[in-house]
Amino acid sequence: MGGLYIPVRWKLALMLSFSALWVGGSLWLALPWVRDLSELIGPVLAWLVVGGLALVPGYANAFLLAGLLFDWRPKLRISEHLPPVTVLIAAYNEEDCIADTLASFARQKYPGELQIIVIDDGSTDRTCERVRAQVDSGTHPANQSIFLLRMEQNGGKAKALNAGLRHARHDLVMTVDADSLLFGEALTHLVSNQLQSPPHTAATAGTVLVRNSRVNLITSLQEWDYFLGIAVVKRVQSLLQGTLVAQGAFSIYRREILEEIGGWQETVGEDIVLTWDLIRRGYRVGYAENAFVFTNVPETYGAYYRQRKRWSRGLIEAFKRYPGMMTGLRLNTPFIWLNFLFPYLDLVYLFAFIPGVIAAVFFQNYAVVGLLTLLLIPLAVACNTLMFFRQRAVFKAYGLRVRRNVHGAVGFTLAYQAILAPASLMGYFAEFFNLRKTW
Repeated sequence: MGGLYIPVRWKLALMLSFSALWVGGSLWLALPWVRDLSELIGPVLAWLVVGGLALVPGYANAFLLAGLLFDWRPKLRISEHLPPVTVLIAAYNEEDCIADTLASFARQKYPGELQIIVIDDGSTDRTCERVRAQVDSGTHPANQSIFLLRMEQNGGKAKALNAGLRHARHDLVMTVDADSLLFGEALTHLVSNQLQSPPHTAATAGTVLVRNSRVNLITSLQEWDYFLGIAVVKRVQSLLQGTLVAQGAFSIYRREILEEIGGWQETVGEDIVLTWDLIRRGYRVGYAENAFVFTNVPETYGAYYRQRKRWSRGLIEAFKRYPGMMTGLRLNTPFIWLNFLFPYLDLVYLFAFIPGVIAAVFFQNYAVVGLLTLLLIPLAVACNTLMFFRQRAVFKAYGLRVRRNVHGAVGFTLAYQAILAPASLMGYFAEFFNLRKTW
């Protein structure tokens, strides 16, 4: 398999063909379901419900499955001589974790110079004191310097990162969240991926995993979301030469291109808006599956709700600023269209699928959720199984192992969408109607 070369365009054609065949078969089997449902709610609503419950999700799963089958990555080459890097860490009230984040840099064996800039975004706690104590500790290698940049008042992450960018000395600029820990040779792997990518690669996203997964059910569910959902989607997107989000938690950029586009825009979803700006200009955004950072995720549903609301709002911000992304002929255009359908899918899930489950379980009414919805199960199982073994192989190769988290896996499979969809819909709604933005 490793000796067989298939151009990316051919891989995309095969992925689309497999997805189309699956949707075609699903559509043929679903016609009786549509006819029966049309008698209850009319043909237009019937097609919208069936499309949102079976056809579009089936297409998405088939597309991901095919992408994983065609994703054969070359072995990363590690050089003894790597270039200097500027690291930007925007921090707001991070006194509990900023010292650990900086300490994780001290443990990195990166051979090049690191200019670490911590931008204190108007914190009201002891974040600055923690940073100064870390500087004075003398525990950092000689090739790492830490500089504290203080903002007088909280202005949001984009403003903080842009302030840090103006002080950057090096051609490569990395962003890391203030509550994240670098694992293993994360810096070396992320920089090496960027250097070994095609020349038009403007940025490379690292792999973000959950640090506090053992706290409660909410965090254990997110562990599987990051492990099976976010990481795998980025992997397939990078196969098509366009990862759609170089997340602020751990990504690297070429400084000259950041300056060319004016840095980060002051939006709720500053990282996705910046990434789409890069892609629309013809730049490539890659993904480093072997550069790991562990971050703290929300530990309450309220905090989770606010985070995912921001993320979904950021998606709509990106569409509003760059509508041409939907019409441009790019390898990753299928993912753009899938993102465009997210509000529709969440609406159908909340207002058709969940009521349909209730009707089926308690009233034996199978008009919405019946035998034909089982068509998605084998595809979803195949996709999740392949995702799991692919990710586990990557973990094993770099000294990580998948934590035994059965209750989180079951909850992620059966109920995760139920807690995600309300937050996402509120984010879409807020941006559609230009409601007040908060960071």
